[in-house]
Amino acid sequence: MGHVTRRRLPARRWTLEAKMAAELVEAKNMVMSFRVSDLQMLLGFVGRSKSGLKHELVTRALQLVQFDCSPEVFKKIKELYETRYAKKSSEPGQPQQHRPPEALSIHSSYDRGSTVARTSLSTPNIDYPALYGKYLNGLGRLPPKVVKPEVRLVKLPFYTTLDELLKPTELVPQNNEKLQESPCIFALTPRQVELIRNSRELQAGVKSVQVVLRICYTDTSSPQEDQYPPNIAVKVNHSYCSVPGYYPSNKPGVEPKRPCRPINLTHLMYLSAATNRITVTWGNYGKSYSVGLYLVRQMTSAELLQRLKTIGIKHPELCKALVKEKLRLDPDSEIATTGVRVSLICPLVKMRLSVPCRAETCAHLQCFDAVFYLQMNEKKPTWMCPVCDKPAPYDQLIIDGLLSKILTECEDADEIEYLVDGSWCPIKAEKERSCSPQCPILVLGSSDVNGLLPTPNGNGENGKVAADVVDLTLDSSSSEEEEEEDEEDEDDDDGPQPKRRCSYEKGLVSAC
Repeated sequence: MGHVTRRRLPARRWTLEAKMAAELVEAKNMVMSFRVSDLQMLLGFVGRSKSGLKHELVTRALQLVQFDCSPEVFKKIKELYETRYAKKSSEPGQPQQHRPPEALSIHSSYDRGSTVARTSLSTPNIDYPALYGKYLNGLGRLPPKVVKPEVRLVKLPFYTTLDELLKPTELVPQNNEKLQESPCIFALTPRQVELIRNSRELQAGVKSVQVVLRICYTDTSSPQEDQYPPNIAVKVNHSYCSVPGYYPSNKPGVEPKRPCRPINLTHLMYLSAATNRITVTWGNYGKSYSVGLYLVRQMTSAELLQRLKTIGIKHPELCKALVKEKLRLDPDSEIATTGVRVSLICPLVKMRLSVPCRAETCAHLQCFDAVFYLQMNEKKPTWMCPVCDKPAPYDQLIIDGLLSKILTECEDADEIEYLVDGSWCPIKAEKERSCSPQCPILVLGSSDVNGLLPTPNGNGENGKVAADVVDLTLDSSSSEEEEEEDEEDEDDDDGPQPKRRCSYEKGLVSAC
């Protein structure tokens, strides 16, 4: 009979396994004793959803402990647990609070050494060798999990984010009903309350620092724009918050559109350490939505214009180089471009440009007025270029330094032309050129030798009869029409006819 040698595991390994098992059970028991606010703080710490009833929050927290309990999470659980019981024990007139018996017994057995800790291995139904293999060097760290991409919202030029109160969290339906409710509880810090109270008023009752709710599609592929779900209603504490309505549509068969923008909740919130409760009512029709809470500072169009003037002016030489690039001769093209015209009139309001602006991504040289563009997007944000009808977001806007210089030097023209070498020349309006006489005016019925006199008034001067004025800028067709009218008048009436303008055929010669 051969002698069988059994290999015993080192006592250190059993001690490590017992320690991990004790920590796991202790974390579960502490989570079970948490209140709703503690559970929400724990789930918010790891970026999980904080909405739902208490039993749903407990289920999520226990799953977190079971599968993703890293040292940071375990430390946060102990911190929340100790903070809660420390507050209770410090209250006057309250009996001394102790830990639950389960957590206390596990903690004490762990402290008494490996012999007692080994007896607690049979308590939870866990595969300890498998769990031990997932930890690194006994540090209690699980293998890194696959991080899911988070929902991101587009940056809004008129809102500067100061704090993120709630990361974008998916609205999860609780049943099969079409109308769903999702609650959220949070409290402002003293610093955030002071920021709101000390901020200036944009208008009566509207502070510049606000707590806003943003809603979008649950899509992680790209930053999402604000999008409301159907049948949306937002209740803050005990009052409903107004949500932007639909724009009326004058076109038949076209559904009215709703402007989706951040919803200001500040005026209905408790500006103190008290807990605020927000309930979002929404229609569950198959699409998934996410909500986020942010502390923001709302900007005005004047502030954005000042910021653009500070950081967004493009140097005239760079603009001149862009003009040369646009007009550069293409050897593959049969048509050579010798110049390009640019209007000094804003296409938005048909007024002369004051701050010429365009998007860096636009291919044209034509500009629009930044003042009116920002004001229009403040009322109804579209951020579309009025020249090419392509996206022109605020962070892509530039002020044309060359055209700004031209506007100060050229005040008597509404249009200019850029030349191949980067220079420019003014272009006068067609109406102005057509109204200006091309040759002098000849005055008939005068004894003046040259026949060039100032235009007399209709009553004559010094008792003399007013002379007839011949406009030599008239074309031949208009002269023929006048002759025909003269003949018709002579046939109708035999009386004396008034003198009329002469045509070129009566022997008059142009003075040009």
